[in-house]
Amino acid sequence: MADTEWLQLLLGNEPLSTVAFVSLVVAALLTSMLSAVVGMAGGITLLGVMLLFLDPLVAIPLHGIVQLVSNGSRTWVQRVHVKRDLVGRYALLLLPAAALGLFFARGLDPVVLKTAIGVFVLVATWRSGWLTFGMHPERTRPHARFVLLGGVAGFLNMTVGAVGPFIAPFFLNLGLTRFELIGTKAACQLLGHLSKVLIFGLGGFAFGAHAGLLAVLCACVVGGTWLGSHVLHHVNERMFTWLYRSVLTVVALRLVATPFWATWG
Repeated sequence: MADTEWLQLLLGNEPLSTVAFVSLVVAALLTSMLSAVVGMAGGITLLGVMLLFLDPLVAIPLHGIVQLVSNGSRTWVQRVHVKRDLVGRYALLLLPAAALGLFFARGLDPVVLKTAIGVFVLVATWRSGWLTFGMHPERTRPHARFVLLGGVAGFLNMTVGAVGPFIAPFFLNLGLTRFELIGTKAACQLLGHLSKVLIFGLGGFAFGAHAGLLAVLCACVVGGTWLGSHVLHHVNERMFTWLYRSVLTVVALRLVATPFWATWG
């Protein structure tokens, strides 16, 4: 069997080279390990890598499935600690906001969308405080906070694809234990990705055409989470955080440079 025949059998009509496929597999594994070590940033890093090889309106829904599995596993582990009242309020505006976000995203040029996501990633990595536009989310009433947060996150999920760094500050000063915070945030993100997948599905996105790639990436996410929980707690967290920021910055700059890359390439 030729080197590329096995990949064609696995991926069907997926337009990926061997290098692209291996890069995505490695990224899914390592970013899930990253999330196990630093508690976040894995999803947005994986999306950045996916956008190097896939169109935004393909990468974002596929990323939604992968993150659905990732956050679903964390929600299940912490299920007894999930604050269901907060999650319920977060869910109220998710679907309508996601539908609006898809309408908006479809009207954007893919190059513009990639550049916008690259800028979002850079801000989330180095100036995450800017994402709240000077607000103090920890001072907002929790009930109102989570209804509005769900609406904004639902819209951004469809346009920038990963909102973990954006929603994180809104979980502060709620009196939550570490386990409650992790479980509740994972449950909110689970519903956010579920709404994203539903809206893309209703909008006609053919998830089945990408079944092979999705199966591999989801398996890598589960495996990476397991490895991270058993191995990476021995790694120096400060160095690992610096490494993820560096890699994420390089990926984001590549996305921001998409217009110039397309012109010069």
